[in-house]
Amino acid sequence: MTRHRSSRRLPVRALLTATGTLVMGLGLMAGTAAAGTWSGTSGVAPPTTHQVAQPETRSAVRPEPARARTAKVAAAVDAVVCGRLCDGAPVSEAREDRLADGATIFGRSIELHLSDRDAMGWASINNGDPTDEVWLDRSFDGGATVPDTKLGDATIPAGQRGTTTTMYNLDDPAQNLHGVLRACGKAGNRDDVVCTEWIQVEKPMTQGTPSKRAVAALVKLYDADTGLWKTTGWWNSANALTAMIDYQLATGDSSYEWIIANTYEMNLHAQGGNFTNDYIDDTGWWALAWIRAYDLTGEQRYLDTTRFDADYMWSTHDAVCGGGVVWNVNQRYKNAVTNELFIKVAASLHRRIPGDTVYLDQALNIWQWFRASGMINDDNLVNDGLDAATCANNGQTTWSYNQGIVLGALTELYAATNDRGYLAQAQVLADASTRSSFLNPGGVLTEPCEQNGCGGDGPTFKGVYVRNLGELNASLRNRPYQAYLTRQASTSYREDRNRFDQYGVHWAGPIASISAATQQSATEAQIAPLWGRGER
Repeated sequence: MTRHRSSRRLPVRALLTATGTLVMGLGLMAGTAAAGTWSGTSGVAPPTTHQVAQPETRSAVRPEPARARTAKVAAAVDAVVCGRLCDGAPVSEAREDRLADGATIFGRSIELHLSDRDAMGWASINNGDPTDEVWLDRSFDGGATVPDTKLGDATIPAGQRGTTTTMYNLDDPAQNLHGVLRACGKAGNRDDVVCTEWIQVEKPMTQGTPSKRAVAALVKLYDADTGLWKTTGWWNSANALTAMIDYQLATGDSSYEWIIANTYEMNLHAQGGNFTNDYIDDTGWWALAWIRAYDLTGEQRYLDTTRFDADYMWSTHDAVCGGGVVWNVNQRYKNAVTNELFIKVAASLHRRIPGDTVYLDQALNIWQWFRASGMINDDNLVNDGLDAATCANNGQTTWSYNQGIVLGALTELYAATNDRGYLAQAQVLADASTRSSFLNPGGVLTEPCEQNGCGGDGPTFKGVYVRNLGELNASLRNRPYQAYLTRQASTSYREDRNRFDQYGVHWAGPIASISAATQQSATEAQIAPLWGRGER
């Protein structure tokens, strides 16, 4: 799918050594950089470490004297706690699954899951290696002391990339204690440990529209200390930011503008600086996010960064296979996603820079090359890229995002030139993808990877598709894709949403593999039908 990364550098976050000593290391969704090093741009201070959350007590009883409460906490140490179920119950017995928090260490994703109906939780580790560990810690005083540690300690078995613990209770009814849990984990060949925040049982949000609640759940997975989203990667976070801004642009709700500035300031000097790295498509995702940020806020710095990113992308343009920009500066592969992104970025810049001709010329250059490249197949679906030896369509999977970005790009070209031919071409492609039984079994958008697992990248794709289809739909007089977009929104809301408005990877259900990436995609599904309508 022209994806995956194995060496992304993300901002520093706090790590704990096995002995509890606080050290600084890199929070990676993928990679093998060493802990205790700062790989950002020289002169940029690492973010401050996390502070332990102090949840409000949920007990309505009169507070006990401190000495009595301390005795109860001490008595709970090493004791099996039972509520509806007892400690050590299998995860299959959980009545629901809320992704409560996440953290990363050396490419491993550590997640805390809660079944709030059961007041129980479990930990998982993904993208790891055999001998990696994951466990739960439990506290009955908001994390001030940790009487129960390494609960359910589990090790990834040979031949696997992840594992989970069994379930443990948050509260101890017998002692009238209300607790919090955190998930912790480590690489098998390292001493460093990372933990999530302390989390307690919560009640779901019940007010607001589906789009409002979906974006609120997305924001709960945002890490203000890194300026990125927990449980997903660098380029996926650009899409999560875009989804959040899309919501604000589509509805007029400006609740989350602070996240835009925080994300920008925390990451401006990360990776290659100005949101660039060796993967040119990554740069394109961030460039589009900053276009959105500029549209919402009017701040010139976001437009300036987009121009920097567009120039960086264009600098990879060469004559291999007749033109186009490359996917990676070290590989020179010509693929659909990167070139579609560039067309949209450059055309968007042209519309926002008075008197520009350069970016429009570049956008038209890449579109004309892309259209003639053969990546659009006989079914008017877009394959992944070009064969390096023959420069012919490589026949690889028609991922949903490759069908979507081009729709947004052509919509921007229409807005830049007033040539309705671009909308006509977009409609041909949109008709093909919305009617494809391969992409829409039973009428519901389904990524080809869903049956066997979509990894860290695939969960973002469907959100990209509906976002761009929504932009095209809003530009057409009769909104011909409104019924399709509404079906994706209503089906995912009905079949793929938990009580906390978190969405999994399968819009037709069942709920599974919840992450910030799946949440971003489903959030876009709720927003896409609203474009041009100002509905909340």
